[in-house]
Amino acid sequence: MKYVVRGKKVKVTEDLKDYVEEKISKLDKFFVNPDEFTATIVVTNHEPVQKVEVTIPVKRMLLRAEESHKDPFAAVDLIVDKLERQIRKNKTRMSKKSTKDKIAGFVTNFETEKEDKDKSKIVKKKAIELKPMSEEEAILQMNLIDHSFFIFRNDKNGDIEVVYKREDGNYGLIKEK
Repeated sequence: MKYVVRGKKVKVTEDLKDYVEEKISKLDKFFVNPDEFTATIVVTNHEPVQKVEVTIPVKRMLLRAEESHKDPFAAVDLIVDKLERQIRKNKTRMSKKSTKDKIAGFVTNFETEKEDKDKSKIVKKKAIELKPMSEEEAILQMNLIDHSFFIFRNDKNGDIEVVYKREDGNYGLIKEK
């Protein structure tokens, strides 16, 4: 796997780069040709913690995880465990032929809006491309990018819908009347 390691508000040391590459290379076992993929790692300083984000585009799907910790090395360890759990948890869904055929071509990455305590405002806007998929495929993609919701176009009726994780561990679906 190839690696792009960069810092925001922090200088990434060679020790950290080497550690990141060593740890994330443990995920190579899940890929047929790991050299075809590039992992983007972003380390951001959020005093008193450091936030580490890892994004790996995989055949037009996205594996993503982030962790905050006082020690960026510990955050990397947590992220590798989280990504491995995501892959293992969704192995059956990803191996289904219907998912392989339909999920290709759909890439998105959502970020939640940051809220100011005094005054709420939109601080980031994101445009996404919606491709038709089933509810099950939308849940798979949501789990792979480690978000609590996912917007998609239903392949049966063409409607734009949202799946989300509920606190009880199940999933919900929001659609227009």
